[in-house]
Amino acid sequence: MTERVLITGGAGFIGSHLADELLSQGCRVRVLDSLDEQVHGEAGRRPDYLAPEVELIHGDVRDPDAVARALSGMDAVVHLAARVGVGQSMYQVGDYVGVNDHGTAVLLQALIERPVRRLIVASSMSVYGEGLYLDSRGNTVEVASRSVEQMRAGRWEHEFVGRDDVRPAPTHEGVHPTLASVYALSKYVQERLCLLIGETYGIGTVALRFFNSYGTRQALSNPYTGVLANFATRLLNGRAPLIFEDGEQRRDFVHVDDVVQAIRLSLTAEPATGRVINVASGVSRTVREAAAALAVAVGRPDIEPEVTGRCRVGDIRHCFADITLARELLGYEPRVTLEDGLAELAEWLSRQIAVDRIEEMRKELTGRGLSV
Repeated sequence: MTERVLITGGAGFIGSHLADELLSQGCRVRVLDSLDEQVHGEAGRRPDYLAPEVELIHGDVRDPDAVARALSGMDAVVHLAARVGVGQSMYQVGDYVGVNDHGTAVLLQALIERPVRRLIVASSMSVYGEGLYLDSRGNTVEVASRSVEQMRAGRWEHEFVGRDDVRPAPTHEGVHPTLASVYALSKYVQERLCLLIGETYGIGTVALRFFNSYGTRQALSNPYTGVLANFATRLLNGRAPLIFEDGEQRRDFVHVDDVVQAIRLSLTAEPATGRVINVASGVSRTVREAAAALAVAVGRPDIEPEVTGRCRVGDIRHCFADITLARELLGYEPRVTLEDGLAELAEWLSRQIAVDRIEEMRKELTGRGLSV
């Protein structure tokens, strides 16, 4: 692979790892990134982990001039720039819609004038809302959102009146989206916009729905980042990870190296053009299991997680992935087990300092009525 690739949001967690991989494949890599304070801190400087060979343009994806400069001479674009966080999206609506959707529109407007060979857009498992549920005969069972009254009563599982044969199942791309937060809605708009414009203007486009990504370089002081990063921040400060509900909700934790693998494959896999594809490990774990595994990995098995018995507006109960399509269309195969990934993460964490803002986040959500 010897082409020029633009990564929007490329100074962040996934983008910087992708840059490393593309450089190793002989690509020229340019990054457009606003170096947002919530992710990169107040200094707003180029992160040390970003490879020196990467050309960094410090700019906002909503700025047409910055986007035009960044696109000049590029062959492909990986669009990662986004505000990330379900809870925060419910009270910073303008920021999330502005960056995620208006920013995508600005990028696409520029691509109409300067088409590239390939466009990969990062979507999210959050667009599904609740994952797939099947009965004992394999039939899909419709799932309604849990009511506030049900959650206040601590009845966390979905209730199917008169039935005891319904179970959560791996979620495939054909499951109809249930958009339970502003973040989820904005990611769905991102993927639909990109696929629509891609088809119209002959830009080979792929939308990748990332499940719970984790790994080194996550913004540990950002309380709206991934759940494992939040747990790590608490453990680094000698505090118990905070678990919403009862901790038995199931997720699919995918290592950043596997996310990068899927993006790299998408840049050349023609059968994937115009498709939406799950990117995950294909293995479900409970949140409580993941928290315990991380505590062991960082050498703090003595710190038991605090199960809060609370939940956030927009939270879902179970969602884990069916990755059949990624295997078929991309030749994707997850390589990093959770145990190996957490061991690598723990080694990196031993050299990090994290400011614990989890309580601030919890108070913010509670004060706004977004946590019950």
